[in-house]
Amino acid sequence: MDEPEPDDLSEPSEPSEPAEPPGTYDPSESPESPESPESSQPPGVRTLDARSLRGLAHPLRMQLLDALRLAGPATASQLAEQLGESSGATSYHLRQLAAYGFVEDAPERGKGRERWWKAAVQGLHFDDGLLKDPNPAVRGAADLYLHEVATTHAREVSTWLGDRDRWSSGWSRSSDMSSMTLRLTPDLAAELIERMHTLIDTYRDREFTPRDTEVGTVRVHTHLFPLATESERPNP
Repeated sequence: MDEPEPDDLSEPSEPSEPAEPPGTYDPSESPESPESPESSQPPGVRTLDARSLRGLAHPLRMQLLDALRLAGPATASQLAEQLGESSGATSYHLRQLAAYGFVEDAPERGKGRERWWKAAVQGLHFDDGLLKDPNPAVRGAADLYLHEVATTHAREVSTWLGDRDRWSSGWSRSSDMSSMTLRLTPDLAAELIERMHTLIDTYRDREFTPRDTEVGTVRVHTHLFPLATESERPNP
């Protein structure tokens, strides 16, 4: 019989609260930004606003949410082992994520007093307006969030390159790491992004047969950004 994990029992004494990264803010210090409309987003996708960003803009919290979205429910101890963190840290940050509605209890998975967590959202939509918020702390949190997303993308690609020889030749042939340079206007760039996302969406929820023996989870990264030549550099 499995023993319950110590950090997943009743609330333990709180570890020293990890310092918030520069740029996070306390919502009580400024008027709360109005909630962004969720109706335009697909089911399960949450639009980040100034308040919810504060609960997520932390490297470990973003890793915890990604791990739960990718691999499903887990305990704080399991996530600590996976991410190389202490169970006290993962337990604390999971509770913070829960307070902002990003994760929730998964009681159907627990045994005894063991506490399991699951993702409460399956996608996030970032509002670019956060980067121009009048509150500098909000702008700092938005910048930290985007840089952590970029760091995660780089880490995932590096992990794939390091593990590539463990995968079949079919998967090796079917991976991609390309870059293209185009001349576009901002409107055309936005159109291209929308068309790429629409195409990717057509591959969601595909049905497979027993003959599809190599069905696997894949990660798609898209990056589109202006690359200034010397004559095109924006004014400071």
